[in-house]
Amino acid sequence: MNRCVVTGGGGFVGKALARELVRSGNRVLSLSRGHYSELEEFGVAQQSLDITSSVEALTESFRGIDVVFHVAAKVDMWGKYEDFFRTNVLGTRNIILACRQAGVRRLVYTSSPSVVADGTDLLGIDESYPYPKHYEANYPKTKSLAEQEVLAANGDSLFTCALRPHLIWGPGDTNLIPTVLQRAQAGRLVQIGQGSNLVDFSFIKDCVHAHLCAAKALDENPASRGQAYFISQGEPTPLWEWIGEILERNEVPPISRTISTRLAFVVAGVAELFAKLSFGRSEPFLTKFLVSEMATSHYFSIEKAKRLLGYTPRYTMAEAMEETFPDQGFYEAKRASR
Repeated sequence: MNRCVVTGGGGFVGKALARELVRSGNRVLSLSRGHYSELEEFGVAQQSLDITSSVEALTESFRGIDVVFHVAAKVDMWGKYEDFFRTNVLGTRNIILACRQAGVRRLVYTSSPSVVADGTDLLGIDESYPYPKHYEANYPKTKSLAEQEVLAANGDSLFTCALRPHLIWGPGDTNLIPTVLQRAQAGRLVQIGQGSNLVDFSFIKDCVHAHLCAAKALDENPASRGQAYFISQGEPTPLWEWIGEILERNEVPPISRTISTRLAFVVAGVAELFAKLSFGRSEPFLTKFLVSEMATSHYFSIEKAKRLLGYTPRYTMAEAMEETFPDQGFYEAKRASR
């Protein structure tokens, strides 16, 4: 049995990870700002703690802990750099320092492929691809800084790695699928570009599986330490076809409008300018970072994760879709009749 801490245990990934850790026989403490009844039902201990406020409190929480899964982050398309830096960078520094002071041996950091997003098509790249010199948003910029500090912290007393799961979705999703559905229902979902761009996805159950593989590898395989890893289903998928199926399975009308990538960037630039002029009173309805993510191809090699972490996806994209929207015999029959 391992004694584990999950930061951000109330979020989509953190909650699923904490549940699976308990199911696998581990003792789990969730650190987050709130209290969550679901975690209590899973048998997860909880502590309300701001990771940016007190290294001493974190150190006390980490004493006797075998592995820390640092999942907590500020994830938004827009906002003040200081807010992103405080949570994503300073909070991660506190986690690293507390791990060292408490004698924690393993730290698994949940990063993002956006740390290498440079606005171009990323076609099957591996982890040797460099960090860009410029970022269009504060989220990937601060996640990149945090990832680099986590990897630099690897050493004889603390083993670290960073996972880069891409577009996480599945049962219990609180972000990706709800955002798609809300925008579509409000008539604000417009296809950007020709719609042929391929992207990687991470099904939540395989994302959790990758975290467990990473913790085990850090303990058993020295070659796995101090490394970053792309995590996905390893099945590049047409983004707009996936969105279309999400809409169909939720009986939402399909997308009927398309905008060119160039025009979308112009609109996003204007929207960002107005948001800046409002001095924080409003957020842009479209950002340049979002346009880039929705219009370019970005899929990644997971060979390194397979080789060094022992990670292999357990679900195909089709199986993940059925797992997320069960009892969808209507759609199977509809497709068969085409």
